[in-house]
Amino acid sequence: MPIAHINGHDMYYEVHGEGPPAVYIGGWDTFCHGRHHYLARGMTDQFSTVIIDYRGIGESNDDFSVPASTQLHADDIIGLLDHLNMKSVYFVGLVGIGACIGQWVAVKRPDLVRCMVNMGCWTWADPMLADQLRAFGDMHEHAGFLAFQSMVASLSFRPDYYNANREKLLGSGGVWGALEGRVPAHLRFVEACLGHDIRPHLADIEAPTLVIHAGEDIVTGPRTTLPLEEGLPNAVGVTMDEVAHVVAGKDEKIAFCQILFDFLGRH
Repeated sequence: MPIAHINGHDMYYEVHGEGPPAVYIGGWDTFCHGRHHYLARGMTDQFSTVIIDYRGIGESNDDFSVPASTQLHADDIIGLLDHLNMKSVYFVGLVGIGACIGQWVAVKRPDLVRCMVNMGCWTWADPMLADQLRAFGDMHEHAGFLAFQSMVASLSFRPDYYNANREKLLGSGGVWGALEGRVPAHLRFVEACLGHDIRPHLADIEAPTLVIHAGEDIVTGPRTTLPLEEGLPNAVGVTMDEVAHVVAGKDEKIAFCQILFDFLGRH
């Protein structure tokens, strides 16, 4: 079992594929433990792709005496990459906290980030996003995991996809399943996301960055992603007009992969 003691905690990670090093992290869940097939198709064909369990979920533990922050998670990634002797990685951060973590890695250790992809992200949690994040945590804590799961899933997928796939999205083993039974870990994710503010450091991020704007994302859509593109000195933006918070469905995934691999291939 690949566990390393990193930044004061035991961190579970996996490396899949061969090729130049890459990190691929998403939102409040994990791609580990047999879930690497959710990575962009072709990722592990081209890259040695690192995936992780965040603190407090999966097989990674946490130190609750340490305040939660996206910088703490970034330090975890930095420590792991140093442990693996990986530098100049292709960094793919998607659907929320993964993108925010990537921003801090690029600030703290420019040598580790060859280029970066951010989607479903924010530079800071404005009042609307902050209220949504708090509501997700409150729903889980006070109404239970299934109530939280149905709420967040209904906000994160296009209506046609949700209606056609509701049964597989919800329940144990469904989306955001790594949070089930782990309310404290979820609340620490919320704390980290609420405290994220990269605005004073945007000009310091030199890594070429692709910012993908999801036109139908009602949580982290262009309102929260455009300021990142506008503030970074070396960013390009692409809008996927009909995509919600989560890329889902065959056509959307094909379009996403074309955008992703075109950018990665140029760097």
